[in-house]
Amino acid sequence: MIVLPLPSPILIADASGLTSLARELAQEPTIAVDTESNSLFAYRERVCLIQFSTPERDYIVDPLLLSDLRELGPLFTNPRQQKVFHAAEYDLLGLKRDYGFEFANLFDTKIAASTLGWPQMGLAGIVEAHFGVKMNKRYQRSNWGQRPLTPDQLDYARLDTHYLLALRNLLEAELTAQGRVEEAYEAFARLALVTEDSQPEATERFWRVNGARDLTPMQAGILREVYLYREQQAAHSDRPPFKVMGEQTLLEIAKSCPKRLSDLKAVTGMTPGQIRRHGGELLLAVKRGLLAPAPLPPHIERTPDEVRERDEVRERYDCLHEWRKQIAQTRGVQSDVILPRQALWELARRVPRTLAELETIEHLSPWRRHAYGTEILMVLAESGQPSNPRDP
Repeated sequence: MIVLPLPSPILIADASGLTSLARELAQEPTIAVDTESNSLFAYRERVCLIQFSTPERDYIVDPLLLSDLRELGPLFTNPRQQKVFHAAEYDLLGLKRDYGFEFANLFDTKIAASTLGWPQMGLAGIVEAHFGVKMNKRYQRSNWGQRPLTPDQLDYARLDTHYLLALRNLLEAELTAQGRVEEAYEAFARLALVTEDSQPEATERFWRVNGARDLTPMQAGILREVYLYREQQAAHSDRPPFKVMGEQTLLEIAKSCPKRLSDLKAVTGMTPGQIRRHGGELLLAVKRGLLAPAPLPPHIERTPDEVRERDEVRERYDCLHEWRKQIAQTRGVQSDVILPRQALWELARRVPRTLAELETIEHLSPWRRHAYGTEILMVLAESGQPSNPRDP
């Protein structure tokens, strides 16, 4: 396959350019969209580029040079105009967070490929397999918040949308052929409603560190304090926390409970420079952790009734999980294509008995109720329903 050179993308960096772009995009029934953010280089990330593609041209909007992006709002909310993304969730969350945009009529090529059981999920692999184009990953970890951007960076960024419209057409045709269009479009509709998960309080986020729940109460107290110290340093220097100190370094400090600067030399990741910059404050954080009340893990079970009920819920969840796995293997897709994990938990907790009761399950869409409702009720019945099921 011969790949011809692409025309240069059009950079939109002023208000008049944005107005012209919004007017032009409004005429298109389908457009491709992507974003680039600076999460690897800032404590509080932001959207640094927004890419658009039509069948004729590729555009790159530079939001760092524009004070107002409201002209793009009607484009994203227009229910008659389809917006095509690949793995859209991260892009949608960033655009909602930074600009308050809302969305309607989405098509996610990753979700569509997953629904069909395609072996490739990454955009680069799909583009190479179906268009014979090998995408250069050299700029994948670029600092997109830095200016000026090079022509090579702009060319890399536009490739994330350039092939999406043609890919969407391939996927739509195969979804239609396999009778999976309604299933996929239900997933797209849910995607448009995505929001940031409720964030735990800053003092509780340390529980996300891999291995935190295996610590003793004393060690957990130390981890909380050194984690908070790292967050403060990252915010002050506007750097991602992992660039201040790795999580496994924090975990090792919590386990070893260092009392002297020399003790930090044995901690993985604590270089002489790290010890000079942070050693004294880390030792103070360790002392605070030792003196503070031991933190309790979230969602701790306290009563015998709760424990018994959770055991029952877990048993039903395990039965549903195994059923979902078998259905997915038969279809040749990932398990979450069949039902999202949230639906399994909700079913296990609420234990619906009829098809009508399934309509009250939030994460069970109409297509899935129709396709799997009877089987779900059978699985719940065979898993042993309590006579009076109740929510935890």
